[in-house]
Amino acid sequence: MTTTTTTNPVVVANPTYVTTTTGVPATTNTIIVTQTPPPMMQQEVVLAQPTPQHVWIAGFWTWRDNQYQWMAGHWELPPSSGSVWVPPRWSQEGNAYRFYEGYWQ
Repeated sequence: MTTTTTTNPVVVANPTYVTTTTGVPATTNTIIVTQTPPPMMQQEVVLAQPTPQHVWIAGFWTWRDNQYQWMAGHWELPPSSGSVWVPPRWSQEGNAYRFYEGYWQ
């Protein structure tokens, strides 16, 4: 797994958002946008739980292709017993919004 570290945000293509990596795997980016995230979660149909070990990961809004996009919920196996899913979230910072990816704890 490649790790890239930067100290300053790097502007990517469109100045309405910034993508950076800060000592985390290159596939994980910090996203900052100036548009308010959609206020409503999408309604989802939760399918039958595949096994008692599977955990439902609820859908969420992310930023792709210069717009908010809905990432559908799904069942996932935790990496180890006792792992707890910390959901992704948007946090307002001044006039912008920062996206924090979900992770297993």
